[in-house]
Amino acid sequence: MGLGLLGRGVGDVKFLAEQGAALTVTDLKTEKELAPSLKKLRRSQSEVGVPTEASGLKPITYHLGEHRLADFRDRDFILKAAGVSLRSPFIAEAKKNKIPVLMSTALFAKFAQELGAKIIGVTGTRGKSTTTQLIYEILKTDHRRIFLGGNVRGVSTLALLPKIHAGDWVVLELDSWQLQGFGDLKISPEIAVFTNFFPDHLNYYGGDLEKYYADKANIFKYQKPGDWLVKGEEVQILPADWKLKMPGEHNRQNAALAKRAAEILGVPAPVIKKVITNFGGVPGRLELVRSPSWRRRGIKVYNDTTSTTPEALGAALGALGPTSSASGGLRGAKSIILILGGADKNLDFAGVLPLVKKYCRAVILLPGTGTDRFLASQLPSFSAFEAKTLREAVSEAKKLARRGDLILFSPGFASFGLFKNEFDRGAQFNRAILKGQ
Repeated sequence: MGLGLLGRGVGDVKFLAEQGAALTVTDLKTEKELAPSLKKLRRSQSEVGVPTEASGLKPITYHLGEHRLADFRDRDFILKAAGVSLRSPFIAEAKKNKIPVLMSTALFAKFAQELGAKIIGVTGTRGKSTTTQLIYEILKTDHRRIFLGGNVRGVSTLALLPKIHAGDWVVLELDSWQLQGFGDLKISPEIAVFTNFFPDHLNYYGGDLEKYYADKANIFKYQKPGDWLVKGEEVQILPADWKLKMPGEHNRQNAALAKRAAEILGVPAPVIKKVITNFGGVPGRLELVRSPSWRRRGIKVYNDTTSTTPEALGAALGALGPTSSASGGLRGAKSIILILGGADKNLDFAGVLPLVKKYCRAVILLPGTGTDRFLASQLPSFSAFEAKTLREAVSEAKKLARRGDLILFSPGFASFGLFKNEFDRGAQFNRAILKGQ
């Protein structure tokens, strides 16, 4: 249920088909919308649902552009994609018929643990990706057998199963939706890292913050004696003499969490320090876009497309403010040209407005329901330009930027509407910057 466009669903389908499963794939997106994913599947099939003799795959039935209640009866199990509505009548139909409803990453974790592997899970509203990647890089540098999965673009975690052996470690980035699956199976990682917790996804959870937290809490809820919970406020701060390439105090906190998890696993201190101080960050998370043309003009450009909450926008502004090394200190209090806006998630952004006023010389707004609400609020007294497209927003930023300025793409809202997802949004921004050289 849910093939999607990020690659994880494609990998799940291929893996299950290779195990001999008779599959029905259903998605509310149409065949046209799912063309990139279907193209990947067709590489091993002559056409949709008709396998080649060499592929070894059984025929796959596709019901696209809709879900059918009949598909949720008489099945061995339903594999549900992350983000399926809590009130889905189709999931209710499966449960009514006593059909197990499972999720890919949780199913992987269950089997991996049964094989004797250990799981390091990382969740939190912000910082999951950076902390997960740091832990993975540290353990890889320490020559451990380590695998990376979970909320990672293009990676089917389930398809990693044939590679897993006893004694392996797997680090998983886990969002609240994926952790629903852990709750259903009543399992938790042996090492759980909880970065932080802020209001988010309230559109999905019907405004109920407790439901959002309850899903997150599955990362430690079923831990056993001897397991570990590493959480932000109790982790010792990173040594002051550790100079990071990633800007922002929030990234020092992420690094401190990764450091503690690595210490629990007995990684030598020099290895931990070397990896953390040399780590350049994760794409789309305060990513410095390396454009020779913009650099010659004395302007730095940062892509923070994964900023989908007010807290994420605030962290970016704090990280790149005029006192930070990232800004170079070439201008006064207002040296940031901010591009923000997008789809509303019913979050309160009043707290971030003072930071916008403090650090931004100009704001360029992308269209969306969140932007409409932002405009309806009491805006600080700065220039605000409403762009119709991302390309127009970049063009306007180029006109406004002066030597010593920073252009910060930190939307603060969801990507729905203009973009397929936040990764598509970030890729389009990078292309617009590099094309406009």
